[in-house]
Amino acid sequence: MRYTNPDALVSTKWLAEHLSSPNIRMVDATSYMPGQGKDGRSQYDEQHIPGAVYFDINDIADETTPLPHMIPPPEKFASKVRKLGLGNGNKIVVYDANGGFLAAARVWWMFRLYGHTDVCLLDGGLPKWLAEERPIEDTKPAQRDRHFTSRMNNTLVRSVEQVIANIETGKEQVIDARSSGRFKGEEPEPRPSAKVGHIPGSMSLPFNSLMNPKEHFTYRSADEIKAAVDKAGIDLTKPITASCGSGVTACVLAFGLYLIGHENAAVYDGSWSEWGDHPDTPVDQGE
Repeated sequence: MRYTNPDALVSTKWLAEHLSSPNIRMVDATSYMPGQGKDGRSQYDEQHIPGAVYFDINDIADETTPLPHMIPPPEKFASKVRKLGLGNGNKIVVYDANGGFLAAARVWWMFRLYGHTDVCLLDGGLPKWLAEERPIEDTKPAQRDRHFTSRMNNTLVRSVEQVIANIETGKEQVIDARSSGRFKGEEPEPRPSAKVGHIPGSMSLPFNSLMNPKEHFTYRSADEIKAAVDKAGIDLTKPITASCGSGVTACVLAFGLYLIGHENAAVYDGSWSEWGDHPDTPVDQGE
């Protein structure tokens, strides 16, 4: 079995060969979990792939909510990415310093959410690029605005109200990217919440089951991703909504599903950061 959408994932070799192409734009989306003691922007300032701009998921976000890095209004997204020189006619390649499993997938999903479909991930991200001793720099590219047309695709995002309603209707499968321990309510959340466990009726598919942790977190083969999906009991012929801790690794699941042909998996943006403290959300624990 081959990837249904192989163009969504590019290799370090491919990027090195296309680094100077006029329509290619590199985006460094490095971000870290609370408590890691690292800062994505500082790391970008120290070293990044030549020509890359920095996309801060905590800045290009909705500032009216206390929830972390929720999606911004379309006009804010368009304004922010335009100032980064990202827009119509660009092929956008996103990477991060964690491989491909954190904010890079989130940024890939955000561009698709706002209507820009010519976007892909760098497989293995910065770690693989550095391991192969490819060029890096510490200078920012020249500032250049580019027009970005924002057309929000609401089919790719879910609200807490929609996920609550889905518990009764069961129209969509909800899959959870967190670890098995967090899904069962046996491990604490990185962002402390009043409730632990999982959304009733949801299925556990830890994001790292789609990746090769010993190979710079590159994505597994199509057969391996399909096997993980099947093991979790997920039906690829039915609608899917992905959830996680704060809407980041849920995008890893959405990306993995996209690779094997399920192109419209939605992401519950608030995820457990919202669900775990919301007064109206039920919780299950255990398997």
